[in-house]
Amino acid sequence: MLFRALGLVGTPYRYGGNTPDSGFDCSGLIGYVYRDAAGIALPRSTRELISLRAPSVKREALQAGDLVFFATAGGGKVSHAGIYVGEGRFVHAPSSGGTVRLDSLSTAYWLKSYIDAKRVLSPDRLARTP
Repeated sequence: MLFRALGLVGTPYRYGGNTPDSGFDCSGLIGYVYRDAAGIALPRSTRELISLRAPSVKREALQAGDLVFFATAGGGKVSHAGIYVGEGRFVHAPSSGGTVRLDSLSTAYWLKSYIDAKRVLSPDRLARTP
């Protein structure tokens, strides 16, 4: 899954986009990677993703494949999400005019807007090879 997510770095951002050909928004990227790499269908919006019945994960316990959530518009409401890839970094589709990119959770902007993480993949799924 991580190779799939990292392989999409550089794909153009497009609001509502959910394929490499059309571009991605943040939840479209997450849905595509999970569907393509793990065969898991996820909800389409960040609000639905953060409401999944999946365990919340503390920032210091993040594992590759966990979903990370941010309140980039302030107010504590989820407005952005990405896929944690390890070593304090995550892949996401940030904004209009941008591309899918790799960022660090430890930058001031992401630290300030970080609100939660969810573990959608169980540890046994992470360890399996296709």
